[in-house]
Amino acid sequence: MKKIWNSRPIRFLRSSPKTTFGFLIIFIIVMLCFGAGIFTGYNPSERFAGQYHVAPNGEHILGTTQLGRDVWSQTLYGGRKSILVGVFAGGITIVLGLFFGISAGYFGKVYDSIISTIVNIIMVIPSMVLLLIIASLIGNVSPTIICLVIGFTSWPWNSRVLRAQTMSIRNREYIYSAETLGESKLRILFVEIMPNMLSMISSAFVSTMIYAIMASATLEFIGFGDPLSVTWGIMLFNARNTGALTTGLWWEVIGPIMGLVLFGTGLTLINFSIDEISNPKLRAQRIMGTYYKVKRRQKRLMKKQSSQNQVAQ
Repeated sequence: MKKIWNSRPIRFLRSSPKTTFGFLIIFIIVMLCFGAGIFTGYNPSERFAGQYHVAPNGEHILGTTQLGRDVWSQTLYGGRKSILVGVFAGGITIVLGLFFGISAGYFGKVYDSIISTIVNIIMVIPSMVLLLIIASLIGNVSPTIICLVIGFTSWPWNSRVLRAQTMSIRNREYIYSAETLGESKLRILFVEIMPNMLSMISSAFVSTMIYAIMASATLEFIGFGDPLSVTWGIMLFNARNTGALTTGLWWEVIGPIMGLVLFGTGLTLINFSIDEISNPKLRAQRIMGTYYKVKRRQKRLMKKQSSQNQVAQ
């Protein structure tokens, strides 16, 4: 137990309160949403006759909607889809950005020129505008379409960063050694080069998750989502249509709003910690801050001991 408490990840969490707080927020929300069946006994689509716009009470923790649906169950089950949109969009971004970015930076020449041209073309396509165009053509966009569009239009930014980092790594001695020993190009790319960029990859994944979740909620709120699905954005859309936002029926919107705010805050705090790990300047500032904190504590203890000695004399 003591060995685990003094391990490097735990020591980092102990020295970075915002990282600990961010992970705690994400853990609680994920546990509530993906374990929704444990924390609520209601189906999100179930309607309770005669219980329309009921304020929060012992039976319905966050009250009910105008259609008599339980807001708490909708918040938990809706969070699943909203979070999964961010996870899969981030996954698509990382896979494509990683493959094309590292390979273009390592191989260079004609291959690099082709990939760079494709990246520049995709980068000028605004994903939000593209989603709006698709939504206007087909009537609404499902979480799956939102996930795919954001994933396939966001990877070029990550690709360019990874390409530049790969170009600075490929001429190092351990890469030459791996090539001399006859290691395959694929192994060099994903075993020798990729581990040096894990912090950048993690940061890109978290940033894409935040963007995807917020973009999905925004599109659904303005009416381009699938009205039959239950997500945080659709909950806000329904609340707007039923007048909950203007008549003071706060319990209908508090669930999805708090879900979006807290989940986004948790991811942002985690992203800050990733920056601390990957940025030597920020890491040095944190270490120096810890050092000065320890020194101040030691000075206080010394003053306290000296005052106790004077009293004893």
